[in-house]
Amino acid sequence: MKTLVLVKRYALGLVNALKDDNEFNLVSQELGEFWTFFQTHKELSDLLASPFVPASKKSVIIKNVIAACSFAEKTSRFLILLVEKSRLNLLPEILKVMPLLWHEKKGVSTFEVNSVVALTESQKGRLQKELERLERRPVYLQYRIDPDLVAGISLRKGNVVYDASIRGHLARLKEKICEG
Repeated sequence: MKTLVLVKRYALGLVNALKDDNEFNLVSQELGEFWTFFQTHKELSDLLASPFVPASKKSVIIKNVIAACSFAEKTSRFLILLVEKSRLNLLPEILKVMPLLWHEKKGVSTFEVNSVVALTESQKGRLQKELERLERRPVYLQYRIDPDLVAGISLRKGNVVYDASIRGHLARLKEKICEG
């Protein structure tokens, strides 16, 4: 739970520091590139994760890596902050939360759409229009294939799930039968 709070706090701080979509896309891309680089270089990840390496040395190392990559200033400052606070391990979760917080900041509702098969462009368009009508504001849809669904779709907005799948109907039917 504490990790989730930290992830949201760091992600929200970064999102609030970004001024437009271009800057958001640039910083997100650079953070993703850094994380990929970090994972592929075990020596670097071990060095930065080690409790025996002083924070000042870690800071110098990360600044050298960032300089070689020529990242944007906000990307660089954010990475340095994570290293200095020993929070670099939070970066993958921060990268997952950032788009949701960015859309929220812009007044856009985010839905996760789960289906057994990929939706057609026509279906996606109709779903988006209907959700925008119901929400009375723009929506951003993240699509995911869920082979466990029998048929239909399931929508998630934050902690609320709208289940229009056969699996969901069967689960509700089972509950009713068990209740008597």
